[in-house]
Amino acid sequence: MKRTLVLMFLAVSAVAQDKPAVVAAAACGRNDISFDVKRDQTQHALAQPEPGKARIYFVQDLGQTHCIVHCVTVKIGLDGAWVGANQDNSYFSVSVEPGEHHVCANPQSRELRHLVGLAHFTAEVGKTYYLRTRLFGDQSQQLIDFGPIDSDQAGYFVASYPLSVSQPKP
Repeated sequence: MKRTLVLMFLAVSAVAQDKPAVVAAAACGRNDISFDVKRDQTQHALAQPEPGKARIYFVQDLGQTHCIVHCVTVKIGLDGAWVGANQDNSYFSVSVEPGEHHVCANPQSRELRHLVGLAHFTAEVGKTYYLRTRLFGDQSQQLIDFGPIDSDQAGYFVASYPLSVSQPKP
């Protein structure tokens, strides 16, 4: 009887531990993917959704920073695949089909890779959505804030920040 209870407890614990991985897998991409990022200072316009689709903007807002080489790169996942990355204060956008979507923000850093921001939204044809990533913390505590922002605030960021152009590393 004790053995059965112990086995049941271990099985329940294993399932409970897998739940975060399952939730993240629905939004994020594979762990072995990373991005090279360039920032285009000339792009500052909001694009309209393609016909029959919606558009989502991903804005990274780190505030005033003083990065020596570069700031943290944050990968963005959509429905289980990485779609791009932001570095420092930047933005990019993608077209999406109508319907429910799960999104993920995950720093591309060995020290911060355990931080995962998750959100979901339901896209409607012709609509534009905006999500912001912010990182906070110091040496003893870090957190990621990933969620929707107002379209006016997003428009300000797009007008102020460079376009992030990212490619998966070979």
